[in-house]
Amino acid sequence: MKILWRSFVILFATVVCNAEGISDESAALQDRIDLSYAFGMAIGQDLQQTGLAFSYNAFTQGLRDALEGYETRITKEEAIQKVQSAFREALAEQRRKGQEKEAQYFEENSRREGVITTDSGLQYEIISEGSGPKPSPDMVVIVRYEGTLTDGTVFDTTFLRDGAEEIPLNQVIPGWSEGVQLMNVGSVYRFYIPSRLAYGEQGGGDIIPPYSPLIFRVELIDILDELSEEELYTPDAQ
Repeated sequence: MKILWRSFVILFATVVCNAEGISDESAALQDRIDLSYAFGMAIGQDLQQTGLAFSYNAFTQGLRDALEGYETRITKEEAIQKVQSAFREALAEQRRKGQEKEAQYFEENSRREGVITTDSGLQYEIISEGSGPKPSPDMVVIVRYEGTLTDGTVFDTTFLRDGAEEIPLNQVIPGWSEGVQLMNVGSVYRFYIPSRLAYGEQGGGDIIPPYSPLIFRVELIDILDELSEEELYTPDAQ
């Protein structure tokens, strides 16, 4: 209910500003207009994500009644119930659409030549095969990688940092760990990771949406037994 909470915070802030600052006669009219527009924009962007349909006249009337202290058509408790119910239904619909879209993506991707699907649903293709050893789940690997969404958006890459990183396989998302364990040192693979093996219905912050398949191009450079405490690296987006 992150969107609902943000919207309530914005509406509360609007009430405070209205009581303490916006009514200040010394404020320029254009500043008031800009501020009002900014609040409307912020609320609108949150609500737009839900896919809900609104009556703008009724929305404006409800906002005005709450801000001005007029008698409202429904009680505060009824309003909260309606909003929460609408958000639950909207989130359920988003979940259904996200799952359908993801399933379709992996079904189509599985038919591409060279793509292999594991029992977990992880898909991968071999770009080049190395001849070194394979890592085990408790090992630390030295890798170069780039992670993207299916639309090509890059959300993480070593190539904008030092070019290679040491990563414990027991501290990353399941799909990434499983995939790297398939590799011999010196290999380059591309992984297609289902959301259930990544960030699921929650997504990854503001970068990775819910039910997002992740694509990683990974080069396995070497394997370490372990990291010292000062060297331990916990990645944000693998």
